[in-house]
This record gives sequence, structure tokens and C-alpha cells, in this order.
Amino acid sequence: MRVLIIGTGNMGRAIAIRLAGGGNELTLFDIDAAKPEAIASELGGTRPGGARIAIAETPSEAVPASDVVILASSYAANLEVARMLGAELEGKIVIDISNPLNERFDDLVTDPGSSAAETIRATLPKGARFVKAFNTTFAGTLVAGQVAGQPLDVFIAGDDGDARRSVAALVRSGGLNAVDVGGLQRARQLEALGFLGIILQGHLGTGFMSGWKLLMPEQG
Repeated sequence: MRVLIIGTGNMGRAIAIRLAGGGNELTLFDIDAAKPEAIASELGGTRPGGARIAIAETPSEAVPASDVVILASSYAANLEVARMLGAELEGKIVIDISNPLNERFDDLVTDPGSSAAETIRATLPKGARFVKAFNTTFAGTLVAGQVAGQPLDVFIAGDDGDARRSVAALVRSGGLNAVDVGGLQRARQLEALGFLGIILQGHLGTGFMSGWKLLMPEQG
């Protein structure tokens, strides 16, 4: 797939590494131009036979040629980008990876009965195909692709079933396990789960290298 990643901090880099390994065609954008350039160099985008990676000067220039747009920054930044791009995202699969943490990282800023994903979705055109994914994973585990020998689970929520299936295929292309949890309302639980995973790191001393795993019963 042709994927635009907006935001190339730790999570954006990790997602790029995972998706490049799945043979996807990536375009990267960050307000700090040095970050996407470093990732492209790391993944061999400038070498023959390297990952297919382009760097965009603006998100708008890369959106038309992209199948999927990943908002890979904080909740506030993703909301701002969604508002800025607006109608340009019509018909595109848009993925939000954010957890709406407060400044103290000890609670969520969203109101009960809502989510960052639903707030961002409300700013987008009706035809945008919006999905929540990657918010329960950490950058280090994404780079590794596994935790304790188990493939990393990526939980996916969205109201467009075809978009969820496309994102699941994208996740699997990177060697990860996709778990479809249903409609976008389930993002409320995913963001709570992401928050729980974050606050447990200090308590458990796991160094942001733990992961949530859905264990399935054996098929008889």
C-alpha cells in the first residue's frame, strides 16, 4: 500500500520500520525535516533495492497519491492536522494512533463517553475512512515486532469495515497480528487500555517493552 506517515517521532519511525519491512511504499512528513531524512537513510530509501521511501515537504502534496494516511503524533497534533487537511482526506483511510493524555500523564483529557478518535473523526469529511490503531503498542515493541516471542497485537477500531480490513492487511504485512475490535466507539476502550499500559511501565519496570496480547482458544 501507499502510506503517508505524518509525524516521525519514535512511534512514526517504528511504524515506518515495520511497514517498510512489509513492502509498502512510504512517504514521510515531519515539521523537523531531519527526522524523516534520517529514517529514509536508515531504511535504505536512498540506495538501490532499499525501502521505497519518499519525503514530503508538506502533507498536502503527499495525500493525493496515498492510500492510507497515518496521524502518528500526539492527540493535539493529530487533531490539528486533521482539521488542517480537512476535505483533502475525502476517500482516504486515515489512522489515528494517539492516546489523549493530560500534561501530567496521569489521566485522559477526553470526556467520559468519548475518545480522541471520535473527536478527530468529527473534524473529517464524511467520506474519510477513519480507523484507530497502534495506540496500544510502544515504539520499541513495534520495531521488534514481538514481545516475549509472541507477535505483537495491533487492535483496530472503525466504523468502515472495509477500511478496518485494509488496515488489518497493512498490519499483517509488517509481521504483526491484527485484532479487529469493531466500530469506532470501541476506541474509548482502546485508549483506556493504551493509558493503562503507559502508567504500568514505571510500576512494573518493563521499560515500554511490554505488550497487550489476546490469547485465543485452540480450535478443536
